Amino acid sequence: METFPFYTMSDFDFNGKIVYLRIDINSPINPINGEILDDTRFRHHIQTINELKSSKLVIVAHQGRPGDSDFVSLRNHARHLEKLIGRNVTFVDSLFGSAATDKIRQMKSGEIIMLENSRFYSEEMMLKDEEDTFPNTHIVKTLSQFFDYYIIDAFAAIHRAQTTLTGFRNAGPNIAGRLMENEVNNIEMFKQSDEHPKIAILGGSKITDAIQVAGPFLEKHIVDEIIVGGVVANVFLWASGIDIGSRNREFIVKHNKNHEKLINECRRILSRHPEKIHMPIDFVLNPSQIRVNAGDKIPDKDLIADIGIESVVKFRKIIENAKNIFLNGPMGMYEINEYSLGTRELFNDVAQANALKIVGGGHTINAIDEFSLGSSMGYISTGGGALINYLSGESIPVIESLIKNKAVFGGN
Repeated sequence: METFPFYTMSDFDFNGKIVYLRIDINSPINPINGEILDDTRFRHHIQTINELKSSKLVIVAHQGRPGDSDFVSLRNHARHLEKLIGRNVTFVDSLFGSAATDKIRQMKSGEIIMLENSRFYSEEMMLKDEEDTFPNTHIVKTLSQFFDYYIIDAFAAIHRAQTTLTGFRNAGPNIAGRLMENEVNNIEMFKQSDEHPKIAILGGSKITDAIQVAGPFLEKHIVDEIIVGGVVANVFLWASGIDIGSRNREFIVKHNKNHEKLINECRRILSRHPEKIHMPIDFVLNPSQIRVNAGDKIPDKDLIADIGIESVVKFRKIIENAKNIFLNGPMGMYEINEYSLGTRELFNDVAQANALKIVGGGHTINAIDEFSLGSSMGYISTGGGALINYLSGESIPVIESLIKNKAVFGGN
């Protein structure tokens, strides 16, 4: 995109200014020692941070969800970022209390502080973004008195309306960071490409987003065909009447309270677009390691762990003909060598395809790294759910907030 409907960092001079920077460095954490296991998201924010070297920079971020093992303080995140950028990053174990506000008041140009995990505070997680709600929160009322500019660079969270992401839109100019700008630019290139066929590959075990956007992907002509793998494929197979075995059904029910709604949505998509959803035709089972065809009896003790070689061949033909490919999610339990073949072969096919490619999702990126395919995968996004929702044309709260903010503060 040559121009954006929101402010970018090129629109302002940040020298000497106090800048609020909301990033997304939510990362896999070792539950035993708190070590950050993958710093991909950190690295994607370095350009934005480096361009703000002459400002007073206050970083806000989150990690995990309440109750999860990775719901931890950002103290180690500050130390890790410090090593990556080669500059001091002072951690403050508060978001808007006196420890945070006193430190912000004392800042000098060139200093960086990181505030505590925003999700430690109920105002971040429990409120809905209504017109009068966020401006009246303690987070916004307390912090907004300090900042000249608000840079939102947390692309991986843009599909969430939360206080630290959209709450400051009336407080001052809200600006897309360089990562946000780059992500939007690459996604729009994919959406606006006139080359066909366009395909989406939807896999993995987090099925809600994938199934909810599959219909819009086809109905809005964002893609022409969809390949499904992993648990996403299992739900489509179940919806189509194929017996996927009791353990696979139990897994879907246990991990998805909305499973009935998802199965019904798959039935609707299959009835409307029967030729455009490509499901696996064979599988490898865990723990037996046997290969079975779709429709064969699956033993009660077995999970579907990978797509089989016939499915790989079927999908390969579709990938080879594609001109645009969106990849989100592995085909199975790729982390275990015995069940990695399907994901490895399919990802290799995508890497070799002569197509515009955009890939995203934590497990997708992890698998790409595992198979050393990063240099051949086109644009690798930091977003999973954010990416898939943006591509589908769904309402994106953070993008809408940035656009409204530019209208309020002088843009058209």
